[in-house]
This record gives sequence, structure tokens and C-alpha cells, in this order.
Amino acid sequence: MIDIDDKVLADLRSGFNLPAKPEILQSLQNELNQDEPELSRVAEIITEDVATSAAVLKVINSPAYGMSRTITDIKQAVMFLGMNCITQVVTGHLLKSAFEQDDCCISLQRFWDSASDISQVAMLIGKQTKTPVPIEDLQLLGLFHDAGIPAMAMRFQDYNDVLMRATQRPEHSLVEYESQQYPTNHTVVGYYLASSWHLPKRVCQIILRHHDAHFFQDNDSDLEKKILATLKLAENFSFEIKHFRSCADWHAFKDDVMLALDLSDDDYTDMKEDVEEFLIG
Repeated sequence: MIDIDDKVLADLRSGFNLPAKPEILQSLQNELNQDEPELSRVAEIITEDVATSAAVLKVINSPAYGMSRTITDIKQAVMFLGMNCITQVVTGHLLKSAFEQDDCCISLQRFWDSASDISQVAMLIGKQTKTPVPIEDLQLLGLFHDAGIPAMAMRFQDYNDVLMRATQRPEHSLVEYESQQYPTNHTVVGYYLASSWHLPKRVCQIILRHHDAHFFQDNDSDLEKKILATLKLAENFSFEIKHFRSCADWHAFKDDVMLALDLSDDDYTDMKEDVEEFLIG
């Protein structure tokens, strides 16, 4: 069990210059917290920002959402997806825009491309397994689960060396390599960032524990187990297809993931083929 105490959070506040929650996201969250939030007001908030509007329409019209027709208007998007889902889509876009390459020692383009792939694959898995997992949670988790990595890369100039070590020597997970070098790791930093942006609590908790194999034993929520299982499966599919081997921690999660999603080995193989076709074409 991972426990985040006040001292850890205080250290993060003093040591990390994390992106502040954008005004547009605060406005959306304020509207959602109203007794009777209005669809038209949500659409109005989004359309005030041209870049965000364009990003939302691009995401919604991607194959992962499987819309029967092209959505061309933000009001249509809000009506089709609902306010919670549209807010998560906006959050994902704003997160990608929140980090500056000049301040970061890793390639943000490569990082976000990988996160976007995992996000899309997680949504695809969610549809294929027909689990009652909100698609917006999978979309957001795919993008946000490793958001602590660019934050670490802004804070520590040698962080790319640690990333390379984790890739080249997969007998240990990235979290283990980080813990050898730094006073914190990307899951804790990602949790703090997600919490400060007021993401749903279950999303924050899964970000914190997505490398903790004890999550399945500690947690009584079948829904949260399915959400983490879907994320871990998406991570591993994406990694296997690109690197021809499993993620460093897949062996620790595999049995629980397969059980939570009720998958057989044949199901795994069939789904991997679908994901490969989706990613590579």
C-alpha cells in the first residue's frame, strides 16, 4: 500500500514547479459542480478557446470513439458525450499543452505520442471487453498515468539517463530506478499533479498505484480493478508491439489483469492482433 503523507506533498510543492490548473478547466469544473449544469454553458466555455475546441473535435472524431458521423460542432460534442466525458477530453488536451520542451530533458513529442497510443488502446480494450468502465476514465488515464515523467524530466536534468537505464535493463521497473536516484518517483508526482487539477479521486489513486501490483489485493472495487487492468493491458500491448517484449512489471500484473477482465490466453492473442492493426494499420 502506498501512503502519501503531508511531508511528501510539502516536499513536492517546494521542489517541483508543476503546471497550474488552467482557467478553462476550472471554469468547466465550476459548471459541473452546479446543481443543474448547463450543456450550452459547457460548450460556450470550450469554444472560447480555439485550440482547445480544435483538439476536442480531433479527439472525438478519432477511431477510438467510433462516432457514426463526423462531429463538427462543440455543442454536438457535448450532447453526444455528456459533460463529464467532454471535460476529461479537455483535460487531456490541456495537460499535453502544459509542459514546455525548453524546460524538459526528454522529448515531449515522443512522450505524448506514446501516451496517446496507450490512451487510444485502453479505450479500444474497454469497448472489446465490454466492461462497465467509463470511456472517459480510460482516455484520461492513458494520457495522465505517466504525467509525472515530464515533471521529473523538468526537475532533474539527468532524468533521461534513468529512463534509458529502465529501458535497457528491464529487470527492474522505472519506479525502482527512480527510487535509487531521487527522493520521489513519477507515480507520486503524477498523483500530486492529478490531485491539484482536481481529477476524479479514483483516477488519482490509480495514477499513484499503477506500478503497485498489490492494488488488486488491497482494493474492494471491481470497477477500479477493471480500470487498472485495462490500463496495464494497454501499456503492455503498446510496449510489446514497439519493443517486441513485455513491460518490466507485466509479469507481476498479468494474472490479476487477465482475471479482472475475464480473458483467456486466446483472448489476449486475438486482442493484441486487433491492437496491432489499430496502431500500425
